[in-house]
Amino acid sequence: MQEANVIRSLSALAHEARLRVFRALVVAGPEGLTPSSLAEQLNIAPNALSFHLKELFHADLVSQERHGRNVLYRAAFPVMNDLLTYLTENCCQGAVCLDSTANSCEC
Repeated sequence: MQEANVIRSLSALAHEARLRVFRALVVAGPEGLTPSSLAEQLNIAPNALSFHLKELFHADLVSQERHGRNVLYRAAFPVMNDLLTYLTENCCQGAVCLDSTANSCEC
């Protein structure tokens, strides 16, 4: 992962609401969630949620897919895993300190 992408991802996650949205999408898994579900679940106003989803989308941390009149948002698990790998690749001076499943998601 390029350093510029890491900075963009971390910047997007450095806000309480965006972090909560991203974590909710990670929990939802590949099925994803609609903005209305997210707004209700997280108690975030729809217009504020729209702004935060846009920021996460521009950071490539979420994907969106249109289903008729609805938009479904999903966490971008490959990007999340790349970010985690980047942050931990030199952990413990290269020694294995976590098992291989501790820093990735198979979703």
